[in-house]
Amino acid sequence: MTQAFDTANKINIKAVLFDLDGTLADTAPDLVGALNMSLSELGYPRVSLEAMRHIASDGSLAMAVAALPDASEEVHLKAQQLLLNFYSEVNGKFCHLFAGMPELLSHLNAQGIPFGIVTNKPARYTRPLIAALDLTQSMKTVISGDSTLYAKPHTAPMLLASQQIKCKCQEILYLGDAKRDLVAAHASGMLGGIALWGYISDADTPEDWPSDYQFNTPGDVLKFLS
Repeated sequence: MTQAFDTANKINIKAVLFDLDGTLADTAPDLVGALNMSLSELGYPRVSLEAMRHIASDGSLAMAVAALPDASEEVHLKAQQLLLNFYSEVNGKFCHLFAGMPELLSHLNAQGIPFGIVTNKPARYTRPLIAALDLTQSMKTVISGDSTLYAKPHTAPMLLASQQIKCKCQEILYLGDAKRDLVAAHASGMLGGIALWGYISDADTPEDWPSDYQFNTPGDVLKFLS
């Protein structure tokens, strides 16, 4: 359920930051597509989108390991490299914003609330993806996994985004669908909101993540900010 909200916290939110994969956009179709291309190249059977969806935000190596649990580390690394190569070809082709997200972003624009992205995805994939989603001009900051020396759950990318968006951390709502997202938000002093619509598996325990809010849908975030 969406947590009951404190009006004081609501008033203090002056900016919103999003994780990318599994929070802002459903990128699993692209990622799993690239994974299947790599599996075919190596002579392994394809995997289904639904079987891999919850792994999509954990990175290319995690996807390779999940698809080939009995393979060697060498094979995992080969599959990972092939996945990354193929992902450059399909990045942005099949993904889309989650239902309700366009309305949320439109509300933020209309209210003059700046928003941006903090993701662990490397910039060489992040920037083309944002362009494919037609969000390049809307984003006030886009921090990728290699924008700073450290990626989430480190606070470095969060603090850089805060600087670029010109808001204090305690005035920023950060939305993410992985524990590292909420750990980074909490450690940097941001308000953390769990995107329960994202790539959360049955083995995850979001109730134990250091969050301020939990949202079932982007529409819930819109209602909260409205």
